[in-house]
Amino acid sequence: MFATLQSRFNRWLFADRGVESGAILLTRRRIYILPTRPGFGFAVVLLMMLAGSINYQLSLGFVLTFLLVAMAFNAMLYTFRNLVRMRVSAGRTRPVFSGEYAQFTIHIENTEGPDRYAIGLARDRKSVLGADYADVAAGRTASLSVSIAAVKRGLLRPGRLMLFTRYPLGLYFSWSYVEPDMQCVVYPRPAPPGIALPPAQATHGVGRASGGGHEDFAGLRQYHVGDSPRHIAWKAAARGQGLLTKQFSGQAASELWLAWDLLQPRMGVEEKLSLLARWVLDAHALGMAFGLRLPDVTIAIAGGDAQRERCLEALALYDMGHLELDARMQ
Repeated sequence: MFATLQSRFNRWLFADRGVESGAILLTRRRIYILPTRPGFGFAVVLLMMLAGSINYQLSLGFVLTFLLVAMAFNAMLYTFRNLVRMRVSAGRTRPVFSGEYAQFTIHIENTEGPDRYAIGLARDRKSVLGADYADVAAGRTASLSVSIAAVKRGLLRPGRLMLFTRYPLGLYFSWSYVEPDMQCVVYPRPAPPGIALPPAQATHGVGRASGGGHEDFAGLRQYHVGDSPRHIAWKAAARGQGLLTKQFSGQAASELWLAWDLLQPRMGVEEKLSLLARWVLDAHALGMAFGLRLPDVTIAIAGGDAQRERCLEALALYDMGHLELDARMQ
């Protein structure tokens, strides 16, 4: 009960705005500031100095005390101004496998004002010690990142993040909450290596045909997105002929399908996805063209890094109610 009331109070006090798209401007109403532990200790010392100066009527004691008080007030102003009017935008997040850490990157732009120093990014106050810091010169942009554990496949959002600073003296802690519109695709954790790929299925036709074999060189054709980098004619590209793909003549072409139906029915959903992820990685590592068949998605046979990413993303978002796949998967 108390935890629920405290959570509601915090959302009201700190104006939880939810996910914000586009650039986020840190206005004065979004900046919070409180004394740090050294700041409270410094205040106690000032009170003791003031009491001693009054008790012993020390003129120089009054001068020093009020000088330090003025310095403390100036430090509070500089700490607050170190964050205000900064512009925050979401960076690019690379996909990861379940069990790894997702790196969420944001860009902070100093659009106006002097240079900003020692700005940190953390998930909350508890993770401040391991935070990432950056200095941002006037008119420049810097990047900060935070690591979040990806415990399960799907889409991972970072939630509300905290930008903070203790510059210049560490007497005050100033912070602001931001929640950029960003997400990370978390692939299923692949099964251990050593599992054999399913057998390839021969296509219709007999005799020798031009295909993706590795026997005799048969000519060049224009490069298509998804072609294996191993088959690109780099010498031709160096001569200014553009990107061309080598073709080889081999036996009648075969199709490698990584299909849901090939797996044992007694296996669980996550176990099947893990095994399919291993097959995708192994087929890509061998430079093979392959396709993926799931109960609700079919990805046509292709090769290259793009095919690997398409298949792994399909596995990550399988049966989650929000498949956001490229039209080429259909």
